[in-house]
Amino acid sequence: MSIEIFGFRALWSPYFLISMLILTALFFLLATKWRRRFKENEPLTKRQVFLFITAMVLTYAVKGSPIDLLGHILFSVHMIQMAIFYLVIPALFIVAIPSYMWRALLRVPIVKQLFLFFTKPLIALIVFNGIFSFYHIPAIFDTVKIDVYLHAAYTSLLFILAIFMWWPIVNQLGEQYRISGLKKVGYIFGAGILLTPACALIIFSDTPMYDTFYNGGAWLKAMELCVPASTLQNLASIGLTGPELFTNMPPLEDQQVGGVVMKVIQELVYAFVLGKVFFEWYNRERAEEEALNASLYEPKNV
Repeated sequence: MSIEIFGFRALWSPYFLISMLILTALFFLLATKWRRRFKENEPLTKRQVFLFITAMVLTYAVKGSPIDLLGHILFSVHMIQMAIFYLVIPALFIVAIPSYMWRALLRVPIVKQLFLFFTKPLIALIVFNGIFSFYHIPAIFDTVKIDVYLHAAYTSLLFILAIFMWWPIVNQLGEQYRISGLKKVGYIFGAGILLTPACALIIFSDTPMYDTFYNGGAWLKAMELCVPASTLQNLASIGLTGPELFTNMPPLEDQQVGGVVMKVIQELVYAFVLGKVFFEWYNRERAEEEALNASLYEPKNV
């Protein structure tokens, strides 16, 4: 059965798309026409434009396109959503948004206090990975998936915590706000280790864990997050019973694939960041070495 039976609104989330377009327009107005309202403002770079647009496109793709609908049918697709939304997009936004905008935000007292506390490396790692792991406890997962308000709140909380987690290693505000050198390497390895238990729990379970992906009643309730209730009622009346109508993959296999996909994407993202950290360190060491050599061999005036 094709997912097109759910209709245009469920497939493409037009209201969410409109909100993404409005936020994009607002960002570019702030970064161009209105940027002189900020202290220490500077022109937007091509890299920032590219990264911001990429982040917005990815956000719509995982939360507004048919991928979001598939994420309610296949657990493996849901985990791809999670990996991109929490391990890729926050880092892109941190780098894409100009430093002067971040500084303006950090001048707000409550925001400053939150950042000062939750971006401390150890706290950032433990809180994000802890809340992410708790989310995948079956009782919590299924409860959140069937309540639109809980789902919105938990998703928003995880996204904010993901920004806090990425902040110490990718923000552009200088050494006062970030860790450097070998500490970055240890931080990234720590992030990978802390997420492993949740993935292992999912991969090595010998039974399906989440009602909202194999129990027809719970699944239909969870589908209300992205499909209008009236549409679901009409489809239920003609025999829509569960996700098995849209896939040949058994629930347990789908669940295990989801855990593997999550771990693989995490490792790829962290490997990329580690590579950047290494080359930044190498280039900095080379520059310092060349500067030292230049000073040693510089002719001295007699």
